[in-house]
Amino acid sequence: QVQVVESGGGLVQAGGSLRLSCTVSIARFDDYAMGWFRQPQGKEREGVSCISNVGHSADYVDSVKGRFTMSRDNAKSTLYLQIDSLKPDDTAMYYCAPLRYAYCLNSWPRAAFGGWGQGTRVTVTS
Repeated sequence: QVQVVESGGGLVQAGGSLRLSCTVSIARFDDYAMGWFRQPQGKEREGVSCISNVGHSADYVDSVKGRFTMSRDNAKSTLYLQIDSLKPDDTAMYYCAPLRYAYCLNSWPRAAFGGWGQGTRVTVTS
């Protein structure tokens, strides 16, 4: 059974920063790569970033490279997403999820399992 709780979203101006957090309840948290996903209103959910099981590698969708930094604290079963230089296009509900393997394989955006939490909303104004 998987439970996730996302937090840290908010309303910010373009160019600002946020730090999202996600606490995960899952057996053997450090067996799994983890992903951040986002869903703009009226659009499909997309993968944003992935981090390997022990945090040695990460992958990002092109639109956020250089602005988003994902990290994890396995001792706390917690993920983080540092978001800098926010743009209005970053406005979305953000979710985290475990992935079906330990590393960020090319298919990671389709590898989430365990269901979705309530998410945390990020709204960026221009």
